Amino acid sequence: MRLSDNLSRVARSTAVPDSTGVRCGGRLRTVALIGIDGSGKTTQAYRLAETLTAAGHPATYHRNAGGRRWLGRAAQRLGRPDAQSLLGRDGMLLMESVLRWLAIALTLLGGPFTGRVAVMDRYAACQYASLRAHGGHRWERLIRAAYRIFPRPQVTFLLTVEPVEAYRRIERRGTDHESLRFLVAADWAYRTLPEYPTFVEVNAGRPAEEVAREIRGHLKAWLAAGNEPAVADPAGTAAPATELVPLQARP
Repeated sequence: MRLSDNLSRVARSTAVPDSTGVRCGGRLRTVALIGIDGSGKTTQAYRLAETLTAAGHPATYHRNAGGRRWLGRAAQRLGRPDAQSLLGRDGMLLMESVLRWLAIALTLLGGPFTGRVAVMDRYAACQYASLRAHGGHRWERLIRAAYRIFPRPQVTFLLTVEPVEAYRRIERRGTDHESLRFLVAADWAYRTLPEYPTFVEVNAGRPAEEVAREIRGHLKAWLAAGNEPAVADPAGTAAPATELVPLQARP
């Protein structure tokens, strides 16, 4: 069966949005967390996967990165300051788009077979925002056409934080660097996406536990309506609900 056919099956299995743009009913299968760098996406996504699993709703964390950090390190090894200086702006954006597409496709293809909730650390909207923030608007129509086969997550949380605070967080972690100018552009990019009205906006400038509590609160109705806690099968072979969450990092 072709890749597009498999992804179409995933799309049909998701619930239909109501008049508010929020998907209701059915089983919760996919939750995405998006936002600018430094907004806490990875922390909250991994935390959510652990919390759902511990509560009897097995979930898996998926890091759908575009490979920008890896490309940056490769560029430095070749004597270039960053990926853009190595590949050019358009080359970097196209490579990032391809790597993220592959990461999302692999995640979605495996999802129906595991029965777990897929907690997405980044999704298609992140690529659209990246294109806009980097000035790659002319590629957006092409990239959207390529990403169109991916179903929209049933819930997409947009973690918002002031760009200045995001910049401080990035500098504190010391593993990469983003300019304040780019963070401002990225924040603007997310807010101008046509999908923006469908996002559940969460103020991520607060302590991590407060942010996590609000995310869990938004998912309560979903879990109560469509996700019964996992229990062992009659043969006693099902994995316990408290099974550790696999970390599935992507390029």
